[in-house]
Amino acid sequence: MSPPQPFTPEDRLDAAKRESGIPRIVAVCGSTRFMAEMSEADLRETAAGRIVVKPGCDLKSPHGLWADPGEAEALKVRLDALHRAKIRLADEVLVVGDYIGDSTRAEIAYARSLGRPVRFTHPEVDPEG
Repeated sequence: MSPPQPFTPEDRLDAAKRESGIPRIVAVCGSTRFMAEMSEADLRETAAGRIVVKPGCDLKSPHGLWADPGEAEALKVRLDALHRAKIRLADEVLVVGDYIGDSTRAEIAYARSLGRPVRFTHPEVDPEG
């Protein structure tokens, strides 16, 4: 008989969320061209009693925080890592929009590698569908 497997950090996080009675957490993913749709998804998921985490910056829209190209590239790397952390935190992922680019495709693969269920506002764009 093999020894019991230690709990992963994700297992411990999931258990702590259940024990604390934290509502289901949904990570919204998708191209930043769908920021308005992401806000609508946020509203609907929140109204349904779920906690929502989603991209907070649209690097395609002008802003002083990413006006410098070098700083913008460094920020993108940090934001990508932050979004992966949001996916790890989440219980499920909701992909918004009728287009899946490389970044969103990678986020979907990452979520699925963690065993997170993935929903789509446009199921026809599911890379596995």
